[in-house]
Amino acid sequence: MMTKQSDDVIVKTLSRLLIPFMQIYALYVIAHGHYSPGGGFQGGVILGASLILLVITYGLDNALRKMSEKLNTILCSTGVFIYAGIGALCLVLGGNFLDYAELDPILHVGIAQARSLGILGVEVGVGITVMAAMASIFLDIATGGLPSSKEKNIQGKRA
Repeated sequence: MMTKQSDDVIVKTLSRLLIPFMQIYALYVIAHGHYSPGGGFQGGVILGASLILLVITYGLDNALRKMSEKLNTILCSTGVFIYAGIGALCLVLGGNFLDYAELDPILHVGIAQARSLGILGVEVGVGITVMAAMASIFLDIATGGLPSSKEKNIQGKRA
């Protein structure tokens, strides 16, 4: 299990500087995904990469304090719920799944703007889901699929 953090001052300093910029850039990619190439998947992968850099630099235990497995599961579910919720709302309003023009009666912004906002909502949902999935895949590989020490303590108390 990869719990040791990097002792290199250069690696820690660069990652401390890079991680916020990576996350801001990922949010930019997600937010502008309905105007230009890119979007939820690409932004989610960049967000996931920033979390992976956090694990590599500061160790698995420190990273799990900031992004626990429970939070990761909640984020993944929330992203799917946002995506499916927008599609289901379009169905309820009488359109097809993800027919964003049907959101106009709720948003009162015009059909073109309703489509733009609907796509943005879907991109945000996809970005959250992809980020959580990337982090989950990396954590499963890093831990060998074993539960963290905190989860072992909880499971030990249940038995």
